[in-house]
Amino acid sequence: QVQLVESGGRLVQAGDSLRLSCTASGRTFDSYAMGWFRQPPGKEREFVSAISWNTGRTYYADSVKGRRFTISRDNAKTTVYLQLNGLQPEDTAVYFCAAATLADYALTETYEYDFWGQGTQVTVSS
Repeated sequence: QVQLVESGGRLVQAGDSLRLSCTASGRTFDSYAMGWFRQPPGKEREFVSAISWNTGRTYYADSVKGRRFTISRDNAKTTVYLQLNGLQPEDTAVYFCAAATLADYALTETYEYDFWGQGTQVTVSS
């Protein structure tokens, strides 16, 4: 089992920055990758970013490919971070951390992940 604990979400103003954290425990050595997804109110969950736990290769959704968001990891603490810069109201969502332990072929898809955190709310006011 892999347990994921997220933190960092809060209410901010447009243009502000946040750093979300997700700490993994359990059999983390089995994880191919960890990723971040978000679900805006009333919308479907969507891919944001992912990082290979083994190689450090990163992946980003088109909406954040300019590195407005940055994913990173701390293997010693088994923690993955998502740095959110230049936040806008459309970034308001519940942000979920996820771990993929079986494969890493489709890290932009929710079905690739078999463990999920509880989600942390990011609210951006205009």
